[in-house]
Order: sequence, then structure tokens, then C-alpha cells
Amino acid sequence: MNIEQLYKLYSENYLVDTDSRKIRKGSIYFALKGENFNGNKFALQAIKSGASYAIVDESEYNNSPNTILVKNTLKTLQELANFHRKQLNIPILSLTGSNGKTTTKELINSVLSKKYKTTATLGNLNNHIGVPLTLLKMTPETEIGIVEMGANHINEIEFLCKIAEPNYGYITNFGKAHLEGFGSLEGVIKGKSELYNFLKKTNGTAFVNTDDKIQVKQSVGLHLIEFNKAMIQFINALPFVKVKFKKLIIESNLIGSYNYYNIAAAIAIGNHFKVTTKEIKNAIENYLPTNNRSQIIEKNTTKIILDAYNANPSSMTAALENFNQITTSNKKIVILGDMFELGETSWVEHQKIAELASSYNFSEIHLIGKAFSTTTVKNAFVYESFDTFKCSINYLNYNNSTILIKGSRGMALERVLDLF
Repeated sequence: MNIEQLYKLYSENYLVDTDSRKIRKGSIYFALKGENFNGNKFALQAIKSGASYAIVDESEYNNSPNTILVKNTLKTLQELANFHRKQLNIPILSLTGSNGKTTTKELINSVLSKKYKTTATLGNLNNHIGVPLTLLKMTPETEIGIVEMGANHINEIEFLCKIAEPNYGYITNFGKAHLEGFGSLEGVIKGKSELYNFLKKTNGTAFVNTDDKIQVKQSVGLHLIEFNKAMIQFINALPFVKVKFKKLIIESNLIGSYNYYNIAAAIAIGNHFKVTTKEIKNAIENYLPTNNRSQIIEKNTTKIILDAYNANPSSMTAALENFNQITTSNKKIVILGDMFELGETSWVEHQKIAELASSYNFSEIHLIGKAFSTTTVKNAFVYESFDTFKCSINYLNYNNSTILIKGSRGMALERVLDLF
């Protein structure tokens, strides 16, 4: 069966599933494989659960009139997504960057959905599987597609662009993230700029923050839609970001000045697509962060800034600088977890963050994880693991406190909430 024939089956319901436990009636089940699972084994179960067809790539599981054997299930999923994208006569905006991708994507979706029927990446499903699944969520009713792209190696963004074929793009920033894969900050810039390279080849358009000189340099030769602090005024972040656009004050629910450009990008993109200023304001002011991203949680007399979805040296620095600027009569306490995927630079980057935290007048600094436990600063408590931290702290000290919690996803520092 070729892609055109498969697309005809897909277009009957525009439904694709990859989890045999969550089958929707009429969907096509793709039997994906990983290191610890083989979706082929569940093809018949998927059909029994309501899938119209199951795509398999091992002949022993091609044992039903409703199973379709292909050479490679993942490659077929990607090819189907790209074929579908070619049938969609809609603008598709792709975004990538080191920090703030998912928050920016959610803000953009909130703004654009005020005027259009949008389909956006769910959560952070932004890799070689997530991007195809996002495209295949789009239906003939979709008017604008928003596709988040993640990468930790050179050529990944280029590959994802070939699948999604975006005609608009936005890069949030270039920071010290995934250094283990990219090798250096220069590697990060090269890898993320593959989005710009694709747009140059296809006469696409990039939204560019012209306050960022690296972005300006990397986007030379592109058709640009520019934005900056002169166009969208930053007022303050005490702690929530407040901006001014076209004489309207917009008060977000996002903490930290580092979220300013995430908000500004959503405003600029909404403005380009002719969403009214009033609707832009409404969308941003009603967006509430979730999933451990820039959330403020209050427990009795303790205020917690939970930013534990992910962390790298750039985002950790921004969070600490912003926390230092917050004015409060409470004690200010910092709880930081290891930053992952830093490769050979890991000790140096963790030491820099430990020194930065200790340079501020915080009441307490707690550094958790194998990497942080090797750092040397005088005024910080260090722990090899979360369990060590859990057994060591005095919870009574946290009354009348404001606490910043930040670490990489693998540290799961939201567990700190359970201690109060």
C-alpha cells in the first residue's frame, strides 16, 4: 500500500493513535517500537478496541484483514504526516529554541485561537514522533497549525522542517541547553538556526526579536516580522509580567522577566494575523501556566514559585536573577536541582549556578543532585539526592517564606510540594 492509498484511509476520520490502550473508534493505529516496547504486539488488540486499521512492520503480526504491513512504521507515520501537510492549504508556524518553547507555543495558541480554529502541539510532544502526530491532528477545519520542534543534536530541526514544511517560524532564543548533544553554544545556534535555513530556502517568514543580536544575525536574508521592547513595552515583573501594547496594559499570569519575550512573541504573531488588540490582551491575561512551569502556589504562609519542568544554565540564570529582584518581606529560599544533558561542561555550569545563587542575599540555598553535590560554595546546603534533602531539611523553617524551586525534569522537584 502506498502513501496515497493510506492517506485515503486516514482521511475517512483524520484519527491516528499510537497507544493501544487509548484507541479512538475509527482511528489508524501505528505500531511504533522503542527500546522497551514493541507496538506490533498490540495491533490486534488495537483493532478489537475500535481501530479501523493497524500499521505494522513485522510480518508475523500481519495476521488480520485490517493490518497493513510496511517496511518501517515510524517512517510511514512521518511520510503520511508530510503528505497530509501538503494537502493542507493553511499557514503553519513552527517554533524552536533553547528556553520557553512550550510556554510560547501555548501563548501563541491562546492568542490565535481567538480568531482562528487552531491545532497546536500537545504538551511538549515536539520530536520525530510528536511533530508528525501534531500534523495528523489537523483536519480540514484547521485554519492555522502551530508546531513546536525540539532538538538536542545537529540536523534534527532540519529533519522536522522537512516533515512539517512550515511557512512561518520563530526561535525563542539560543541558550546553553542540550550541550551534550550540540557540543557548544555555537552548536546550539547552528542547530536551532536550521529553522531559519529552511524558511530561507522556501521563501518563508520569520518572527524575530530584534533586541537579540544573534537572532538578527542568524535571520539575515529572511523575510522578517520584527518585534522588540520599543514596540511592545516591558513594564515590570513583580512577580507577574506586565507589558504595554498599543496603549493597552496587559497583565499576565506568568512570573519572571524572562517570560517577557514569550509574551511579546505571542502579541507580535497575533497582531500579524490580525487578532484584535483587545482579544490579544484577553488571551494573555487568561492564560494560566500549568505542568510545573512558572506556577505560583501558596501553602499557608509559604509562597512557592514552581518552575521545575526543565532547566539549563540559561534558564536557571534567568530564574535566579528574577528571584533576586522580587521584593518581599518573607525569607527567600532557593531549591535547585541538577541540570541534565550538559556533557563535559556539567561541573563548570553547575559551579557557575551555585556561585551565582550564593552571590545573592538569599536566606537559604539548597542544591540537589549528583552534579550539584560536587560544587563548592560556602553558603549553600548540598545533597546527592532528593531523598537526602528530604531527610535533612527542617520544614518549620519555611513558614513566612518565598521559595524558588527549579531543576531539570528528571529531578522531579515538584515533589518538594508534598513536604509542606
